[in-house]
Amino acid sequence: MLKNANINYMKYITLILLLSVLLYGMQHQIPIEATVTATSNQTDELPIYSVDTDKPLIALTFDSAWGDEDLDDILKILKKHNAPATFFVTGQWAEKYPDAIKKIDKEGHELANHGNSHKHMPQETSESMITEIQGCHDTVKSIIGKDMTLFRAPYSDWNKEVIDVARSMGYYSINHSVDSLDWKDYGVESIIRTVTEHENLENGSIILLHNGATYTKDALDIMLTKLEEQGFSFAKVSDIIYTSDYHFDHTGKQIPNKKQ
Repeated sequence: MLKNANINYMKYITLILLLSVLLYGMQHQIPIEATVTATSNQTDELPIYSVDTDKPLIALTFDSAWGDEDLDDILKILKKHNAPATFFVTGQWAEKYPDAIKKIDKEGHELANHGNSHKHMPQETSESMITEIQGCHDTVKSIIGKDMTLFRAPYSDWNKEVIDVARSMGYYSINHSVDSLDWKDYGVESIIRTVTEHENLENGSIILLHNGATYTKDALDIMLTKLEEQGFSFAKVSDIIYTSDYHFDHTGKQIPNKKQ
């Protein structure tokens, strides 16, 4: 009798636990299939971290929100290596350094949107997100007369609403798969090693760098040489991403849908 009572007690506790989990999920709107859809189409959920491609192309990106003192050196090194890059600039940086915007554009590099004032976008309202993105867009367009189509959230801080707002404004959301960590000021050798030996370095990688960081310009030439020795060439982000008919894997890699 005692054994049967224990069994019934355990069944009762199990039922209570299951009901508790169900009620929690309903209250917090947890999607039932969230844990089993990692490789399904997540276009609405993720920024682009990298791109699936057979071509040995990688994208160099620079976030620009601080000074411009090292920009001329960076542009000279990029030109030496025939390396087009994408510069994600804030509106405030563009307003402060309009000549820098013109130089980047004149050298054939790509200008992209990094928000107006480098805010944590998920902490903003939708209206504030729109103001941030549009403010940067308008400032850059007033300088070079061109629209931008790529957006990177400051601090790589994303949620679905940020991506939705950016998309509604005609922007593709871009993150990165290789972080140089140049912003941590670990030194020249650290930047070179971090990028060229990164576990995610492969065809279609998007590399994060910063102008205005202490050691970036001093590491850049050797870093690009080592990447070339590994067989890589360089492309602007807009030249490697897919603009339609694609999906993501669980790492944020953009993959073209297979044709039937």
